[in-house]
Amino acid sequence: MAWATVDTGCCSWHGGNVSELNATAAALLGLLHEGPATGGQLVSAARDRFGSFFSVTRSQVYRELPALADAGLVRLGKQGPRSSQQYLVTAAGKKAFKGWLGSEPGPDHLRSPLILRLVHADALTAKQRAALIESAKKVYSDEHESARSAVKAADGAYSKAVAEFGVARAKAVLKLLDSIPTS
Repeated sequence: MAWATVDTGCCSWHGGNVSELNATAAALLGLLHEGPATGGQLVSAARDRFGSFFSVTRSQVYRELPALADAGLVRLGKQGPRSSQQYLVTAAGKKAFKGWLGSEPGPDHLRSPLILRLVHADALTAKQRAALIESAKKVYSDEHESARSAVKAADGAYSKAVAEFGVARAKAVLKLLDSIPTS
């Protein structure tokens, strides 16, 4: 496994040799730019802000936050109810995030459980394939409607463009699903 290292002037990220943040760590630092948040709040914010095109799981958040703190990119904030812990981005974290934003993004990697299931759909019965397709159509129809609402609510050119991407992505998946025979 390749671990990333961030040159923050004082510390390294995950103790490895790659000079960039991983995308999950960068996503968390970006969300923390908006203010202190607990792990649960970050999971929710990630789902709301970019969940349709970049998933961040609860386990990823709770694995990354201590590593970010150990690297000096975030610091602990107030202790909340039920032992929840707030995190705040540090100056080093802001610097690392800006560096990540300005770096080459590299190739995107689509990771879709639905597409993986479709690749192996021949192993399903016709009834199971039909159920998979119908279930996915419902999910992506709902996602399409949510994305359309996000376009209307978007403030700023970048937010609107990202929201429009969500609409286009949902439409593309729906078109794919409509093209697949269920029998």
